[in-house]
Amino acid sequence: MKRIALFTSGGDAPGMNAHIRAVERVGEKRGVEVVGIIGGYSGMIAGHFELLDRIRTANIIDRGGTILKTSRCEDFLSVEGRVRAIEQLRSNGIEGVIACGGDGTFHGAHALWTEHGMPIVGTPGTIDNDLSGTDFTIGYDTAINTAAQAIDKIRDTADSHGRLFFIEVMGRHAGFIAMDVGIACGAEYIAVPETITDIDELYRRIVSQGRERRTVVIVGEGDELGGAMGISKAIEERYGIPSKVSILGHIQRGGSPTVRDRVLASRLGAAAVDALLGGQTDVMIGEVAGSVRMVPLEDTWTTRKPVPGYLKELSTILI
Repeated sequence: MKRIALFTSGGDAPGMNAHIRAVERVGEKRGVEVVGIIGGYSGMIAGHFELLDRIRTANIIDRGGTILKTSRCEDFLSVEGRVRAIEQLRSNGIEGVIACGGDGTFHGAHALWTEHGMPIVGTPGTIDNDLSGTDFTIGYDTAINTAAQAIDKIRDTADSHGRLFFIEVMGRHAGFIAMDVGIACGAEYIAVPETITDIDELYRRIVSQGRERRTVVIVGEGDELGGAMGISKAIEERYGIPSKVSILGHIQRGGSPTVRDRVLASRLGAAAVDALLGGQTDVMIGEVAGSVRMVPLEDTWTTRKPVPGYLKELSTILI
């Protein structure tokens, strides 16, 4: 291969720029041109391509977001949209692609390979940490540190006013963020999508503190009761306890990446280039127990990655 492409897709994640920089640097060392696709799958269909070099990727390693931009592309879900995308790739001389994103990104990447034979390698770029085949995803460490800092500040207010706070963090289908920041911030209860929220047990935990309204509960947005708003409403209707709700939202996606995310993103970016040049395709590059691993793209979404049981147990012990 002499010319490969790179794009970021889906939700942005801190560390994506470090990843872009690593892919360009390693490509250059291997004698390969690296083309950036601007705007994810939408940019692929529209032909928004830009040759990356050392100048374009200089001084971006500490920046949040992604200089290649990102999108969620409805057109790519259709066969016709994918045909237009592959035509753009081939007309621009692209011989292989690196796709950085989450499971939606990988579904599209898998289709490019199976339908059109375009060699493609994925790297896990999502704050949710919900992809099988890697211990951690690019952006996760930054997101949990950002969330923890915000929760620590809210706890000060909860303590000063003697109030019950429900704080919602991201994670539509996975409770990794909620579980880690809940333990780290000393939450009295942690509600995650993987478990059924027990309102009666939550009430007992609140009362057990001896200070009914001076409590912090962490809620993953995918909780079955409707996130923090739903749980807040349920606890007030059943037990008459008023509360405040804070939804951290997209603040968790932004900001300068932590050292851990910069190193992970750089390592996986370098490994992705070498995997692609070595003939690998339809795989995701991850890190497991400190070693770089490759898993089929399909495995990243068909095999569910569970929140560790020891964390669930720990969260109940430390209240």
